[in-house]
Amino acid sequence: MRLNGEISYLLSEEEKENERVSLMSLSPPPQHRLIVGYALTSKKVKSFFQPKLERLARKKGIVFIAIDQCRPLMEQGPFDIVLHKLTGKEWQQILEDYGEKHPEVTILDPPAAIQHLHSRQSMLKDVADLNLSDCYGTVGTPKQLVIIKDPSSIPDAVSKAGLTLPLVAKPLVVDGSAKSHELSLAYDEYSLSKLDPPLVLQEFVNHGGVLFKVYIVGEAIKVVRRFSLPDVNKHQLLSTTGVFRFPRVSCAAASADDANLDPSVSELPPRPLLEKLSRELRRRLGLQLFNIDIIREYGTRDRFFVIDINYFPGYSKMPGYEHMFTDFLLSVVQSKYSRRLSNS
Repeated sequence: MRLNGEISYLLSEEEKENERVSLMSLSPPPQHRLIVGYALTSKKVKSFFQPKLERLARKKGIVFIAIDQCRPLMEQGPFDIVLHKLTGKEWQQILEDYGEKHPEVTILDPPAAIQHLHSRQSMLKDVADLNLSDCYGTVGTPKQLVIIKDPSSIPDAVSKAGLTLPLVAKPLVVDGSAKSHELSLAYDEYSLSKLDPPLVLQEFVNHGGVLFKVYIVGEAIKVVRRFSLPDVNKHQLLSTTGVFRFPRVSCAAASADDANLDPSVSELPPRPLLEKLSRELRRRLGLQLFNIDIIREYGTRDRFFVIDINYFPGYSKMPGYEHMFTDFLLSVVQSKYSRRLSNS
């Protein structure tokens, strides 16, 4: 059996096995080790398992072991935590069965909860239902419309929904591929019929060309600035036609943390606002590992919009991620242990 996403490592298979053996031999005695089984795509393995993470994990008694997707999960382990980011109903069922038979193992995160973020039709619903008006600002979502098929119907659907141009078009399904993070900006009604459903159309909100990526690892949060699409003025809207396609806009190479920006654009969202937002979304989504893409409406100080939520994002792009992540893994097991003691 081979599931979606082939597991590999930065090194060859032989070198990988030697590294795992080395990790285990240098770790504390078994009763003090935290065993984390991981099932990740080869791309995620290469980006996430940086040497600095593995060194710190080893010092803290955390051992990462690759889950062999060619063998039944029930025959592997024992694990304290299963860390995963694979897609597909088969994998979801395997994890759910494993979780039922091994309730002592923490699965990060529950596959049914992750599924909620695989569709842009549903991912922002929990944000729209929030009321954060008492936290130094407001948080909402751009007005959006889901188009399943028939591009020729898009102009009429947009008109009936009352959406205002320009519109950001994003793929409906988020599956971790580069294509699922591509977006287009449509300037005129005629060009809308050139888009490729299924997709989500969001009203474009001018935000000074900067977005804030809020990384969430359990209760810990970290915010970084990223360059985004530039603002669109009235002259551009009147004189520009067509659909402009963009690759993945927000990435580490587009970091805006060290740029000389207007303070009204670069000022981070208020910490109390982010803490409450992340706490509420953790509770509503049932997830511990995700990030939120937030923009501030240009010309305002306290009006924010969530435009995307991503599960298990590229944490290695975040400064100090190895400390944040290893502390979280240890806290997960400690919390479960404390609950068992209190119930005994």
